Amino acid sequence: MTPIHQPLLSARTLTHLYGHRVGCIDVDLDLYEGEVLAVVGESGSGKSTQLSLLSAQMEPTSGAVAYRMTDGVTRDLVALSQAERRFLMRTDWGFVHQDARDGLHMGVSAGGNVGERLMAVGWRHYGDIRAKASDWLGRVEIDESRIDDFPTQFSGGMRQRLQIAKTLVTQPRLVFMDEPTGGLDVSVQARLLDLLRGLVTDLGLAAVVVTHDLAVARLLSSRMMVMRGGRVIEHGLTDQLLDDPREPYTQLLVSSILQA
Repeated sequence: MTPIHQPLLSARTLTHLYGHRVGCIDVDLDLYEGEVLAVVGESGSGKSTQLSLLSAQMEPTSGAVAYRMTDGVTRDLVALSQAERRFLMRTDWGFVHQDARDGLHMGVSAGGNVGERLMAVGWRHYGDIRAKASDWLGRVEIDESRIDDFPTQFSGGMRQRLQIAKTLVTQPRLVFMDEPTGGLDVSVQARLLDLLRGLVTDLGLAAVVVTHDLAVARLLSSRMMVMRGGRVIEHGLTDQLLDDPREPYTQLLVSSILQA
């Protein structure tokens, strides 16, 4: 039995350089099951580079990322084969992109998009797949009568909800989110955040959320990491960090939100 204190995802001295330019440097973190970590900072702070490294889409210049597999064995992500990484992303991991078109097949129906993920984990019965897809459309507040409609027929907010249904239908243990409400109208953002928060809580997901929006971080995350110039400059419980930031840069980020 896996010790409860063993992290699901961990990084040690994680560094990536783009030539002489720093993407991120010396990042350490541990993420446990059921925990949501927000990575915040301005554009160019290194948060997107870190997300790419943690999700094995990019190899580090130095340092390591390890993940505890479903069999309880912790593996170095760099040591995994491309096939193993793809299998993780289709099954035990999920990724919610800022632009839903990056996470959906636009020429496949809503039900087909969700069903594709189920087939990746071994579902084969058409009726069962369709029923599960229909159930998940309802869970993300898309009318089940639209199961045969295509994403091109959906609004931006509906596409994002469809992407979430596709991502979560297999109940992955770890979900990566890249600006999940970016580019949406404020009213649509609020509704989507409420939906995401409820699903993450209900499913007990671990998640890494990259965002420049501190309101998103407060609503979704339990812990927060502030990045600047590729380095983590502050890290702690989200509410505590936002209510009493120590670093001047974090204080500036928080005050800019309060003044907005």
